[in-house]
Amino acid sequence: MMTGKNLHRQMLDEFGHAIVTGVYPPGHRTTVRELEERYGVSRSVAREVVRVLESLRLVRSSTKVGLTVTAPSEWAMLAPEVIRWRLDSPGKAFQLKTLTELRRGIEPAAARYAAARVTWQQLEELRSSAAEMKRLGEAGEGDSAAFLAADIRFHAALLAASGNEMLAALEETITAILTGRNELGLTPPHPAAENLDNHAELADALADGDVARAERLATAIVDVVAHEVVQPATAG
Repeated sequence: MMTGKNLHRQMLDEFGHAIVTGVYPPGHRTTVRELEERYGVSRSVAREVVRVLESLRLVRSSTKVGLTVTAPSEWAMLAPEVIRWRLDSPGKAFQLKTLTELRRGIEPAAARYAAARVTWQQLEELRSSAAEMKRLGEAGEGDSAAFLAADIRFHAALLAASGNEMLAALEETITAILTGRNELGLTPPHPAAENLDNHAELADALADGDVARAERLATAIVDVVAHEVVQPATAG
């Protein structure tokens, strides 16, 4: 029997992770009652977890057959929970590759727009977080929670600075990618010095309104991360 205040989160993480890793493959059927017994939770907890998984499109319910696990093509792939579960799986190398490709499409575009739209407040956030990343990275704390927090602040500010609400809405997705990378131990204690500088230089390019340079630096940041992340994940 699960205990504690986080029954909902425990069951959601366990069942969701089991779905995305193929323990329960597409087409697998179950019921709320079976889930109650399997995870040792109340009916209300099981139902709430099912509602979340339905919202993520990992399962669908029917009065006739109960719950059915859906195919990956139906999943809400950009949802932070789905990203986190897929990163914590044997297929993490492929997941990291696809997520890095996603970032390569998103962040240079955000930088391009931000060069014309960034505010002074956003520039201050970009510069302060870049400086914090450099300080921590040079101290060998690139894998720390503080470095992760600064990294998240930087990229959230970049998306917001684009002035495009669709790009800004991807903040949770990018945060999930950065967090998942850190939790898997794929953030080096000593990040590439060039990339630490790239963050500060990107802020400068935005301040100068230099569209081409901003886009190039945003691309370079993601490319360096791809080298740092994908190779270790493949080897692991």
